[in-house]
Amino acid sequence: MIPYGKQSISQQDIDAVIDVLKSDWLTQGPKVPAFEQAIAQYCKVKFASATNSATSALHIACLALGLGEGDTVWTSPISFVASANCALYCGATIDFVDIDLATGNMSVVELEKKLIIADQSNCLPKVVIPVHLAGQSCDMQSIHKLALEYNFKIIEDASHAIGAKYLNKPVGCCQFSDITVFSFHPVKIITSAEGGMAVTNNQEIAKRLRRLRSHGIISDPAEMTEQSHGPWYYQQIELGFNYRMTELHAALGLSQLNRLDSFVKTRNIIAKQFDKFFTEQNMQSLLVTEDCYSSYHLYILRLEFSNQALQAMMIKQLRAQGIQAHLHYIPIFLQPFYKQLGFDKSAFPNAMKYYSKVVTIPLHPTLTAQEISTVKNTVKSLYQQLSSANKSTPSQ
Repeated sequence: MIPYGKQSISQQDIDAVIDVLKSDWLTQGPKVPAFEQAIAQYCKVKFASATNSATSALHIACLALGLGEGDTVWTSPISFVASANCALYCGATIDFVDIDLATGNMSVVELEKKLIIADQSNCLPKVVIPVHLAGQSCDMQSIHKLALEYNFKIIEDASHAIGAKYLNKPVGCCQFSDITVFSFHPVKIITSAEGGMAVTNNQEIAKRLRRLRSHGIISDPAEMTEQSHGPWYYQQIELGFNYRMTELHAALGLSQLNRLDSFVKTRNIIAKQFDKFFTEQNMQSLLVTEDCYSSYHLYILRLEFSNQALQAMMIKQLRAQGIQAHLHYIPIFLQPFYKQLGFDKSAFPNAMKYYSKVVTIPLHPTLTAQEISTVKNTVKSLYQQLSSANKSTPSQ
């Protein structure tokens, strides 16, 4: 089976982890701050806080911005559920903004429409979480302009987008956001096995992120509510969590960071090969705009199926022929848990149309030339077969 995503582990990565196993530190040692500093330098941002997952990073990012009961978060419906769950963890309300069908990212037009209505109803969001689907940044400059006008905070969910660029600056520089979150899950651009990172240019936000990831505890005497009792003394000053990254994970992530640009370059080379081939077959991928350099975490095709049964058939048949096709993502509001919250799918027509048209095919740096050829030709053949069926099938 050719997987849709796969980690690339080198001997250098293995040696880095073994070195930690032989050291005095397995948790809370020097590798975590070294990884944080390296990410901050790479992204040209001031502060970075490592966590045990991007989900954890999203959670404490919301809390660090003061999100709580009575507040509302808006995000994209085309994302993994963590992008929405983080709001509910804080006791806030979640809502969605429909997408731009060409890019799959949050639509600025739909966001502005929704903000105008919310302003009239006095129910504006406290936080908006744009999701950089497949590795391409959202139109952050326009979203930031709306944030200034309607007074909301921005968390970039860049779980797919480490190594990407927007307006020739690294995603994660936080020029147009308060916090950016990355994921280092094995299918992402680089991996720490499991792990995440929240980056920011705000020192007070950074302090709270680090406090929240470690039980709400501080050990700096200058931040304590009373004089320190001694070098062993610490204080819990708020309710936090055990969201810390281990030394083992940080060592792997730090080693992988050395190959980040190479990974992204290879992903772009393969994506361009796919683009050329599939365009010639009248097949389209998600549009990457001129102001973006995508990290291509995913390669998503937008195909013209008259019904979802044909889409499902294509994914099943690709898998039967050894290609792990996938679908990113099921609109979050269609999940049973979110259905009970009362979302009306007709309010998000582009997300629903997107869901019925897309197929994710394999894209990762370890793909061989033979695998790339197999993916292209198998997708082409199956789509041609299904297109014939498509023409004879009434539209929904």
